[in-house]
Amino acid sequence: MPLKAWYAEVDVSLQDMSVRVVHSPDTDRKETLSEFADNLNACIVVNGGYFIIDKDHTDHVGLLMSNNIIHSPAISSVLRGNTRYFLTRSALGISDDNNIDIAWIASRNDSIFEWSDPVLNQQKLPHSSLDYSQAVLWNVRDAFQAGPVLITDGKIKITLDDEVFFDSEIPNIHPRTAAGYTSDGKLILLVADGRQLASRGVYLEELAVMMKDLNCVEAINLDGGGSTGMVVNGTLLNKPSGTTNQREVMSAIAVFSQE
Repeated sequence: MPLKAWYAEVDVSLQDMSVRVVHSPDTDRKETLSEFADNLNACIVVNGGYFIIDKDHTDHVGLLMSNNIIHSPAISSVLRGNTRYFLTRSALGISDDNNIDIAWIASRNDSIFEWSDPVLNQQKLPHSSLDYSQAVLWNVRDAFQAGPVLITDGKIKITLDDEVFFDSEIPNIHPRTAAGYTSDGKLILLVADGRQLASRGVYLEELAVMMKDLNCVEAINLDGGGSTGMVVNGTLLNKPSGTTNQREVMSAIAVFSQE
């Protein structure tokens, strides 16, 4: 199939490297990836979590946290029709020492909790509550929710239904962005173009295979579609939905080098 994809491998253990979750300070709360890169002097930027695009004052879908400040709370439940599903939707987190973690999370009051496995949901079979006694505090500095998980413990495990992405556009073929890390702690950031003759886009299952081929032990699907983009050293590498125009996004992963 026609497919164009790019990935970056970042050795976050190097003293001069750092990784942050960033968000836009603009009044509409969103900006392009190139604007993020220019304003922050970041060497790599990819788009982050989901957001509601058709609002003047953009809302993030789920947790958005940077420098220990929560800008948007974690999702703990969603409605599908008239049915409420309690869920642990996945998130990417970064600790003070640059370690990357991918976890199924929910929040209670001002605290964020993680579960070792997602709570079980199926279409028309909702989980009716969250048992916080089965969870532990998630100790990260920066984080955002996205999902679903693609890989856990080195194996492909797409928790689409558990995270209640059924009855949505997420399972279909799209341009995609994914993030993960290897067993030796390297951060992997990947974008795949789509919706164009030169690049079809991918299903989640295909995205998971790509991340596994890059030796990820954990990986997560991020916002995709027209938001998908990667800027490296000031240059946009891909063509979001077949154009050179960039969609403004609310959150991003930014990599910094002191060299």
